[in-house]
Amino acid sequence: MQAKRKTNVKVVTVTVFVATFMTAIEGTIVSTAMPTIIGSLHGVSLMNWVFSIYLLMTALSTPIYGKLADILGRKPVFIFGLVLFTLGSLLCGLSQSMLTLILARVVQGIGAGSIQPIAFTIIADIYPIEKRAKVIGLNGSSWGIASVIAPLLGGFIVEKLSWHWVFMINIPIGIITIGLIWYFLIENVEHKEASIDYKGTILLVMLLLSLMLGLQNLSSSNILIPIGLFAVTVISLIAFIYVEKRVEDSIIPLSLFKNKTFVIQNLIALLVSGYLIGFEAYLPTWMQGVKGLSASLGGFAVTPSSIMWVIASLWAGTLLKKMAPNKIIYISLVFLFMSVFGLILAPINAPFWYFLLVATISGVGFGLTITTTTVASQSSVTHDEIGVATSFNTLCRTIGQSLMVSIFGIVLNQHMINGVAQNKNYTMDMMNKLIDPQTAGSLPTNLLPGLREILFNGLHGIYIVGFILILMTLLLNLLEFKNNDLLN
Repeated sequence: MQAKRKTNVKVVTVTVFVATFMTAIEGTIVSTAMPTIIGSLHGVSLMNWVFSIYLLMTALSTPIYGKLADILGRKPVFIFGLVLFTLGSLLCGLSQSMLTLILARVVQGIGAGSIQPIAFTIIADIYPIEKRAKVIGLNGSSWGIASVIAPLLGGFIVEKLSWHWVFMINIPIGIITIGLIWYFLIENVEHKEASIDYKGTILLVMLLLSLMLGLQNLSSSNILIPIGLFAVTVISLIAFIYVEKRVEDSIIPLSLFKNKTFVIQNLIALLVSGYLIGFEAYLPTWMQGVKGLSASLGGFAVTPSSIMWVIASLWAGTLLKKMAPNKIIYISLVFLFMSVFGLILAPINAPFWYFLLVATISGVGFGLTITTTTVASQSSVTHDEIGVATSFNTLCRTIGQSLMVSIFGIVLNQHMINGVAQNKNYTMDMMNKLIDPQTAGSLPTNLLPGLREILFNGLHGIYIVGFILILMTLLLNLLEFKNNDLLN
């Protein structure tokens, strides 16, 4: 009798790393290529939508995938997400306008909603808790590898080929990952009757979508638009809570929110992820638009952050055996405050090495925070709730990024609009060209210093908002009780 196949833990672990790598390199390469995309498609005012729509779709789909993973198993849901992500990458690569690129990012984002939370859930399934933190830390090595490869690859593609190809590289990686997961991950899942909380899902989508659109329209000349959207947000939240209290199998069990550690750790993940997107999305813009560096060097500005993220994740795994999560967060906040102050105080002529130092410090803060909040969230729930808890943690991180990238976009656009309005020789088209190093050379030399000053002031405004986020994180962490036995 043929022996029943079992999951190949080593291959599945590597495959999860590959999937994480695919999403990691996506973020770094898009940030590196974004100035060129803006110059090519003339869309500086829509720049934040390329990031935010992707993050929003990821946020909306994450809790649904988490629930489906608990009902149907990790494997089919993970593969479905990978297929969508790969298809979305293809559509992004074929885009010829800012609108089609944004629409393609919708598909890509819906697919991405399954990858990160279910990757963490698979790790939780195949590793015991005492090894889980270490493996999650090692999984962060995908970000480190991506951070080294992406600027070189992205810069080469942008400068030698076309920005369209930065999306096409996901296709072979996606196909390989789908094949490996399909063959090597063996699940003995007792399929439950698929009871999906449709009302709760619709209300959650309405809540997140109206909130983000409200933030996007804060600068609208018609104040009634954001007020109306925020009113929909509040109504959706009230209705969501009402429905979730009465539904048998809720999309996000409200019982999770009775756990103080779970709530606070996820709110911390949300706030820090908001600062993270400001750091990763706009630092390459600073390097290329203000300093006039190439796309490759601009992308390398964030590389030390990703490398130190890996090291800090492993450190977090060690610390979690000895310390309560809130104490580890205090350590991470020291690095995050140093990071944000470093960017706020940076002068316009700050050398490139200065930003590498800031990125190094930032990576330690990000690695400690994200690893700690992920493991703490998983460890504070029962085994049958790990999928939902992990997806909710990812949801919080994604919400933080999608909401804050909208606010950061408003801050930057408002600074540019005000700056351009103060000088009749400046136009927003010039700002588009300035951000792309390939077109910045076509601008009149005498106008470059003034245009760079406008962009510099806008970026400083972004990091002042980032400081507020880190300060809120500190205040929130003060509420956490000592809980040394969390991982025992």
